[in-house]
Amino acid sequence: MHRISYRVALGGIITALCLFLMFLTGVMPLLYLALPMVAGALLLIIVEEIGSGWAVLTYAAVSLLSVFVTFDKEAALIFILFFGHYPILRQKLEKLPGKALVLLGKCLTTGVCFAADYYATIYILGLTEISEEFSALGSYALPVVSVLLLGMFLCYDYALGGMLLFYQNWFKPKILGKRR
Repeated sequence: MHRISYRVALGGIITALCLFLMFLTGVMPLLYLALPMVAGALLLIIVEEIGSGWAVLTYAAVSLLSVFVTFDKEAALIFILFFGHYPILRQKLEKLPGKALVLLGKCLTTGVCFAADYYATIYILGLTEISEEFSALGSYALPVVSVLLLGMFLCYDYALGGMLLFYQNWFKPKILGKRR
C-alpha cells in the first residue's frame, strides 16, 4: 500500500503534466484534439498505480484548472467531457461480461460524450457556426461526422490499451523497477 505522500505526489506530477499539455493547445492549435488525448492517457498511470478514486480526483483537478489555464476552451471542453474521464471509465467498461457488451458500452459512452461536447460547444461556448456549417452541408453531415468520430474513438481506445500494456510490461519493470 502506497503512503498518502506518494499518492499526492504522483497525482500532482500527473496533474502538472496534463495541465502543461492542455496549455500547449493554445500554443499549437492544430493539436487541439491530440493533446487532450495524451493528457487523458496520462490518467492511466494514476488508475494503474493508485486506483480509480485518485484518478477521478486528478481528473477533477485538471478539468477545473484547464478551464483557467487553457487558451483553447474547446480543447478544455473536450478534455472535460470525454478524453479526461474515458481512461478512468474504460477500466470499468472492460469488466463488463462479453466483448460485444464491452464494445456497446464504449460506443454508447462515446456517443453521449461527443453529443454533450457538440451541444456544450454550441450553447456554452457560443460557437453557433458549427451547427450552421452542419446544416449547410446537408442532412447527412452530422451522421457522417458521428461515424468518423466513432472511428477515431476506436483508434483512441486501441491506443489506450497499447499504452497500458507498454506501461505495465516495459516502463514499470525497466524504468521504475517494479513488477506487476
